[in-house]
Amino acid sequence: MKLAFNHEDEAFRDEVRSFFDTALTPELREAGRKMTSVYSDREVALAWQKILLDKGWLVPSWPREYGGTDWSLTQRYIFACERARARPPALSPMGLSMLGPALLGRGTQTQKDYYLPRILSGEDFWCQGYSEPQAGSDLAALQCQAIRDGDHYVLNGTKIWTTHAHVANRMFCLVRTGRFERPQQGVSFLLVDMEDPGVRCEPIRFVSGCATQCTVYFDNVRVPVTDIVGKENEGWSVTKYLLEFERGGGAAAPGLLEAIGHARNLLAALPEAERRDPSRRLDDLEVRVHSLELTELRTLAETERTGSPGPASSLLKIQGTELSQAISEVAVELIGLYGMPHQPEAYELGSNVPPIGPADGVTAVPFYLNNRAATIYAGSNEIQRNIISKAVLGL
Repeated sequence: MKLAFNHEDEAFRDEVRSFFDTALTPELREAGRKMTSVYSDREVALAWQKILLDKGWLVPSWPREYGGTDWSLTQRYIFACERARARPPALSPMGLSMLGPALLGRGTQTQKDYYLPRILSGEDFWCQGYSEPQAGSDLAALQCQAIRDGDHYVLNGTKIWTTHAHVANRMFCLVRTGRFERPQQGVSFLLVDMEDPGVRCEPIRFVSGCATQCTVYFDNVRVPVTDIVGKENEGWSVTKYLLEFERGGGAAAPGLLEAIGHARNLLAALPEAERRDPSRRLDDLEVRVHSLELTELRTLAETERTGSPGPASSLLKIQGTELSQAISEVAVELIGLYGMPHQPEAYELGSNVPPIGPADGVTAVPFYLNNRAATIYAGSNEIQRNIISKAVLGL
């Protein structure tokens, strides 16, 4: 693998860096700085999405005919590094990074022609209907039922931990359409209109104060048969394909390196006698992140070749989320007692309320709390280890 950039790569990096420097407004920079989870507010995410769409850089990994860039692996990596450095607000991944690739790989031409442009424009803002009160990591145990009635499915049941469901107008949803000896065989993948009668959404407020996740109830919701992705009772294959992109289809290492740099800024504010132990921990984490970085580059190359990251996505999900949690733990320790006050007004967008303690540390505790879910969402890390043991090690 070539680890040095050539002159063309350096020029591309300068172009990307210049774009971020000029395209990010003060408001978007503030939103990126004050993020307390992996998600931005809907309005902020869509504002940044429009800027990237107008530039033609919104979905680098998509085929060019659907809005992609035809960038090389190296260019995509450079873009990820510069994005991490600039710290823009996060885009919503549901449509752009999850459903979009799933439709490209498994959808009909009619579904691609209709939904992909609406994903890019933000006209459709998606949420993911997977987990249920009795079906979390054991997703095949889902019971939300869709019964065929002519040209529609009638949907009844409950979904939980559904991020941004309260602001989304569409949901891609796993439902039970059949019952077989293997529960995975009776699952279908539906596209649901959240504005249909019978859909009810209740936000869930976390201890951090964040309320981006919801419980969603379906009461005789009618979904057109044309909005099934893949065949009836064969949605599990669509789900596995989509989860490969959710778990590890991108590049987490640049953002993790930026987080380590942020933690080092907090470290510099400590008395010198108190720096040694956290400094050594950050050094160890940085080495591990660079190891992850090389694996991500290999996986990106494999994705370009085959169209899917494969079982390596499980490995990347484990390493990326556990490293993120470890870095956030160090950040909380570095701000010490300043992490105790609950001060959401200090990181509210547009607020001029000064923080208690260092301004760079005001989001450390809420991010730490929200980040506890990182090893659970997209399939718990215990499940990922089972996948690796079967698909990679043959156990």
